[in-house]
Amino acid sequence: MLYDRWCRIARAHSSRLALFEVVGERRWTFAELFAAAQGGPEPGDPIAFPQGISADFIISVLRAWRSSRVVCPLESGQRRPETAGIALPAGIVHLKMTSATTGTARLVAFTSSQLMADAENIVQSMGLRPDWPNLGVISLGHSYGFSNLVLPLLLQGIPLILVGSGLPEALRSAAQTQKSITLAAVPALWQTWHDAGAIPTNVRLAISAGAPLSLVLERSVFAGQGLKIHNFYGSSECGGIAYDASEVPRGESSCAGSPLQNVRVSVAEDGCIEVRGSAVAEMYWPEPALELGSGVFHTNDLGQMCNGLLHLRGRSGDQINVAGRKVLPETIETVLANHPQVRACLAFGVPSNDTQRGETIVACVAGGSAEMSESLRQFALTNLPAWQVPREWWFVETLEANGRGKLSRAEWRRRYLEAARGDSPLKVNSPRSTG
Repeated sequence: MLYDRWCRIARAHSSRLALFEVVGERRWTFAELFAAAQGGPEPGDPIAFPQGISADFIISVLRAWRSSRVVCPLESGQRRPETAGIALPAGIVHLKMTSATTGTARLVAFTSSQLMADAENIVQSMGLRPDWPNLGVISLGHSYGFSNLVLPLLLQGIPLILVGSGLPEALRSAAQTQKSITLAAVPALWQTWHDAGAIPTNVRLAISAGAPLSLVLERSVFAGQGLKIHNFYGSSECGGIAYDASEVPRGESSCAGSPLQNVRVSVAEDGCIEVRGSAVAEMYWPEPALELGSGVFHTNDLGQMCNGLLHLRGRSGDQINVAGRKVLPETIETVLANHPQVRACLAFGVPSNDTQRGETIVACVAGGSAEMSESLRQFALTNLPAWQVPREWWFVETLEANGRGKLSRAEWRRRYLEAARGDSPLKVNSPRSTG
């Protein structure tokens, strides 16, 4: 079904540009890309593992579709999952590896119709257009890149320009090859490009996903260039979920936008978001789980629907327990992010020395110095109940995102505990306990 759809797309747009690899200046029309996928060695493994951010990735996907092999995209440096000797259920054509933000990475199994539905939902909801080619700077192996760049190219005829690098100068150079472009990225890249003054003026559609987009960055880009960055929320298990289609900056950082076309979003009794639709994956594989199946995905994200808009309220497992009272770290982070000297911050809980207290709240702050802890505490006290104000303040030079553009609280909590034990070159600022 996927290859048949690609054949129709290739015939309908045969002479138009399909793919341009900036490094090496290699170009393919849809007809040429179709021809390129006809060759290649005889398939061996029943599962193909395309990897990297190049035209070879796209051609590998097409060759797998042509030979009816299952596709399991990998990011650069990612190891193949163990699949030998395990039979896939009938009808499964695609496997995604989850980001492991809630535990061990798992494989998510999709049918052809589910992938096609995700591509159609994204193109229709975002308004992707053939005359605004996608500029590819994010990983093609990640669910975000595959759904926003690869599938729109192969199933909807949206051209793809592969940049090869997210560096500001590479972005500028690649953008100059097109009259108008669509640019999908993660907040860390948008921040880097904005700081460098490198956001191309011919961006007609700007999209951000993979991590929360700060209001400060969104408003700053809009004020400086008149460019609205559209926040996008999705998951490996179901593709696109919600999209902020408004033409002006959001009023609240928690707003993920409205559900994509043909996607139904609700909040379950436990406060977690549930997603229903034809793009929801078939199952986890090889070990199914109750939260995914029969067209429904029960996420670990806490949410709230307000006037048709989805607001994200954190993750169910991230709540901090302070003497029996629970607070979402996002609540604390949102307040601290409004302080003019805070570039970025994360909040998390660590075991308290007082067993009756449960956890102690730690604020990890990028920028500034330990001398700021008291002023930050006073600032937080004006906006939060006293029990929600961090007792420990950890100042670091920068908060690095992981390979997927996300800030991992679990990772920074681990680093904090290692530093507190003296097992890490990073030092916990001491004595900077307050409260």
